Amino acid sequence: MAADYLEWLRREGRIVIVGASLAGLRAAETLRAEGFAGELTLIGDEPYEPYDRPPLSKSVLLGMASPHHTELPHRWEIDAKWRLGVAASGLDLTAKRVRLADGDEVEYDRLLIATGVRARPWPKEDEARLDGVCLLRTREDAADLYRRLKAGPRRVFVIGAGFAGSEVASACREMGIPVTVAERAGAPLVGALGGVVGAVAADLATENGVDLRTHVTVTSLEGDPVGRVRAVHLSDESVVEADVVVVSLGSLRNTDWLAGSGLGAGPRGIACDAGCRAFDFRGIVTDDVFVAGDVARSPHALFGYQFLSLEHWGNAVAQAETAAHNMICHGADRRPHLWMPAFWSSMFGVNIKSVGVPPMGEQLMITQGSLAERRFVGVYGYQGRIVAAVTFDNTRWLEFYQRQIEQGAPFPVEHPTVDRRPEGRQPVPADFPDPSLPTHGPMVTLSGYSPAEQQLVFHPARH
Repeated sequence: MAADYLEWLRREGRIVIVGASLAGLRAAETLRAEGFAGELTLIGDEPYEPYDRPPLSKSVLLGMASPHHTELPHRWEIDAKWRLGVAASGLDLTAKRVRLADGDEVEYDRLLIATGVRARPWPKEDEARLDGVCLLRTREDAADLYRRLKAGPRRVFVIGAGFAGSEVASACREMGIPVTVAERAGAPLVGALGGVVGAVAADLATENGVDLRTHVTVTSLEGDPVGRVRAVHLSDESVVEADVVVVSLGSLRNTDWLAGSGLGAGPRGIACDAGCRAFDFRGIVTDDVFVAGDVARSPHALFGYQFLSLEHWGNAVAQAETAAHNMICHGADRRPHLWMPAFWSSMFGVNIKSVGVPPMGEQLMITQGSLAERRFVGVYGYQGRIVAAVTFDNTRWLEFYQRQIEQGAPFPVEHPTVDRRPEGRQPVPADFPDPSLPTHGPMVTLSGYSPAEQQLVFHPARH
């Protein structure tokens, strides 16, 4: 019976992908490449086909690429219906229907959710509407910010020193624009890489002319009489005049539209198993709903089966391909999503790359190079094994440490290539902030062992 249904699904079933994103496109291509001949629909809230986001905070801001020419290439013809410029607003699991913001409904036999994340806005709405207060997530965001930078502002103020905020600050300095960065933690990148590496990032920023303010928060944005931002007020009672403010406070997972649907969806994402099948709020896996990309949180065998939420380009591609494969194959042929977390960034002339899950690390060991030289490899350890590595201008070691993570290699690192300089001999605390406190943007979020964030409450009958 199951085999008959699967053959029918592959031949004439209806698959809907919510999220015209990198993950959505790659899933659609994989479905067609693996023989799905039925009806395929992609739903996206933006009016564009999927485009590449990493260049928006890098080459686009420097004018080396146009925000309107970052479309993702189609690797295969997908023969899909595109419902662009209209957001999904609800999901009926029983009737197998996706509700759209324009009142329409789209029926499915299997559903893939790849709605990704959006930029976390400035929380005070009246201040967020001031002219000159910017986010950086979409093509429009990038085009607007580039136009403002090109106009030569007196000063740019960046709220949040995660990767995106630091990349914006780097672009400003490369363009000769004065820039101030405020970060509630003690250094940039601490949520993603910890305090030891964050201190190196802080030195990089200040040496390149960034006015870096740490251990402070922004209390308010001040506008002028015609509604343009003109100053930023900080928790240390200082005031910085600025005519462009970039809000870089991390991201929000796009799960609001699933409220009341019964899926295990919440602020941390949509819980799914290693095969990308979504859990309902009771922790029971569904058969017809799959999840991929930034919005997914799934267990990873290499990291203690903790649920990981990964905002990584490569993860979106790999998870989409796994989800698409599993949607139309027999149970015995399903495969787990076991992509090794990896990311890269470039700022102030330094290339930063990482593998594994740095925020999981308790200790850090500099195994090659030197922090002082800004050219090094840092290896993170947790409970006696290697869980991550980060490189500053030292990429050639990443593949080696990826294999070490996959093999569960011991920590501290004992290898003949390890530098024996003083800073490389002994592990030191990695110095990550308290996970209960907000930070500006780890690329990997550990979200515990539970697939469902809502708690079931048993109400005994009254006699």
